[in-house]
Amino acid sequence: MSKRGGINHIDLTVRDPEASFAFYDAVLGYMGYQCKDRHARGMDFDNGEHGRDFCSIGVMKAEGPNAGRVHDRYSPGLHHIAWEAESRADVDGLYAMLEKIGANVLDPPADYPRYGEGYYAVFFADPDGLKLEYVYWP
Repeated sequence: MSKRGGINHIDLTVRDPEASFAFYDAVLGYMGYQCKDRHARGMDFDNGEHGRDFCSIGVMKAEGPNAGRVHDRYSPGLHHIAWEAESRADVDGLYAMLEKIGANVLDPPADYPRYGEGYYAVFFADPDGLKLEYVYWP
């Protein structure tokens, strides 16, 4: 059974993959991803074996004329990524871990009824300013 239109992998570009490793290892590790490969350009985190629910997140060194800039989510490109949580307690658990590692929490866990009934999320940023979200939506 395929999941037509599902996300197979995402590659994110960062200024310094080694400096971002601890952040992504903690955040993605909390969600069940494991670092499967570290290479000259960065690293890859997978959430299991290839199959229906597989997803890989690559964290790669940015290149080109704007490689040193902090991410601007209001410029053309990616605004943010949201991962699904299993429960409100799961969102709260990630928030506690983010606080423990000193991550940049943009908005602590809260209800967001404007996004839908029961929508509960924490918003945070990676070391380059990329906005990330962990959401429980029953």
